[in-house]
Amino acid sequence: WRLCKATGIALIATLAALFFIYHHDAYSRWVMLLASGFSFVWLFLGRLVLHRFRQAIHAQGVGVSRIALIGYDARAEQFIETLKAKPNSGYKLVGRCGLKPHLPADTDAPDIPHLGESRNILELVQKYQLDTLFISSPTVPNETILQILHACEGVPVQINLLPELSEFIKGGTAITFFDGIPVLQLRETPMQGADGIVKRLIDIVFSVFALIVLSPLMLAIAVIIRLTSPGKAIFRQERVGRAGERFNIYKFRSMRADAEKRVGHIWAKTDDPRQTPLGKFLRRWSLDELPQFFNVLKGDMSLVGPRPEMSGLIDTFSESIPHYLTRQRVKSGMTGWAQVNGLRGNTSLEERISYDRYYIENWSLALDIKIILKTLWAIKKG
Repeated sequence: WRLCKATGIALIATLAALFFIYHHDAYSRWVMLLASGFSFVWLFLGRLVLHRFRQAIHAQGVGVSRIALIGYDARAEQFIETLKAKPNSGYKLVGRCGLKPHLPADTDAPDIPHLGESRNILELVQKYQLDTLFISSPTVPNETILQILHACEGVPVQINLLPELSEFIKGGTAITFFDGIPVLQLRETPMQGADGIVKRLIDIVFSVFALIVLSPLMLAIAVIIRLTSPGKAIFRQERVGRAGERFNIYKFRSMRADAEKRVGHIWAKTDDPRQTPLGKFLRRWSLDELPQFFNVLKGDMSLVGPRPEMSGLIDTFSESIPHYLTRQRVKSGMTGWAQVNGLRGNTSLEERISYDRYYIENWSLALDIKIILKTLWAIKKG
């Protein structure tokens, strides 16, 4: 995917440069397209060959980084299992260095040679020719970590820390400095600043365009709903969006007008008996969602984001599903990463939360565009 993006950007830049430099002369654009295609193929094959070559030499023990663990806990155990699952990763676990005997935090690690105590780390690094040390925090006290850093100042060994809050440290985690004081940024507010402004502008432009283009279709649907079943054409329901703010979501009514009187707030099923014949068609092609462009234009929602949940279900889900409220850090969306991956409607909520968290932690405008394109393709397939 990175090669595809790089090749595409290079092609656009080359065509733009040729247009401005040789706009009076004729040149073959097909040559540019073919060159880009060949570039992508050969770059991909070249990287594949290098990757296989690196795996082969690592399997022979060449270029392998010799590592040792200091301290042992669940994170260290997970790290060891990962190394075992990837034998050609370029790392070889030589053993572990224990703490002083009177410290109970250092438990016995099975099947891992004990090299010695961490207070003798300099001798151990030189004796076993260690390239990298992994320190498992918090089983190793800060004083011991400082001793290790000071002891290894004169040797070329890399020192890494397996942090205590590893479950909260993701790809976007960064180290910033506040007046010279290092600060570990565990979480940032997504979709802020210039990117957030661009996202909102895209929402406004796209929703206005969609409402203008689709207005005849929306008017026709509203008229047909009124003619085929009693009740209002537009269905309003309270949902919960960013920061727990409540708003009324708009949909074309696809069920009977009294659908919620007896059952209350529940998810609709694929063949829900409460659906009207027209409503079943609207839901299949997602046409019932079209009025939500008004929600996007108002700012209640965005084009892309986690789907907004019914207010009556929030308390139940937040108590029973870990990290459920994470999805409220951003605006709700008409479509989302979970939906384009098949988790739409009455599906596993745990999986949907996992996909929503991935979207929030890895958000970019490019990801939004990708989700919109996948949504259009999914609607095309019905």
